Amino acid sequence: MLLIVAAHHAGAPASAGAWTRFRAWRRRRPFVGGVLTALGGIEMFFSGQLDIGKIHVQLGIEGLQATIIPILLVVLGVLAIAMPAHRIFYGVIALAVAVYSLVGVNLGGFFIGMLLATVGGILTVAWMPKKDAVAVDDADAEADAADGSDPAGPAAMGGDTATIPADLAEPTAAPREGSTA
Repeated sequence: MLLIVAAHHAGAPASAGAWTRFRAWRRRRPFVGGVLTALGGIEMFFSGQLDIGKIHVQLGIEGLQATIIPILLVVLGVLAIAMPAHRIFYGVIALAVAVYSLVGVNLGGFFIGMLLATVGGILTVAWMPKKDAVAVDDADAEADAADGSDPAGPAAMGGDTATIPADLAEPTAAPREGSTA
């Protein structure tokens, strides 16, 4: 995996700093949604484990839910960041688990963890990758060529390219007297 990342960044300019590369990497994935989902899971985990200084083992179904649900939310947040192609699946599952945590884990981590995970799941589902500006320009040029229109037409000269349909255009002749038009 590290070799893939290193090979991907081998084409990056040497002058680009680590922060610039991180920002570029972060913008290609639902980073904020994944982080909020994982933070909600972490908060739920610590709200269920009130004895932080000592090891506290909980037995039974309540202890299992208080451990599994937060771990599942953290894993879903990390997976949403790591594999943005599956973001909708991870976001929907995170939303369902966050809502269920209201019943299963101390009122959803005293509402804070549930709200963090819910907002993170919503942001994960709503995130869309940006289209490449060059690809959009190429697609527009191909569409113009297929239509036979000239890309350097009136719009390039600063003219108005809007056309009015014939049925909406103002009549050129005045209506006759006595007509209801």
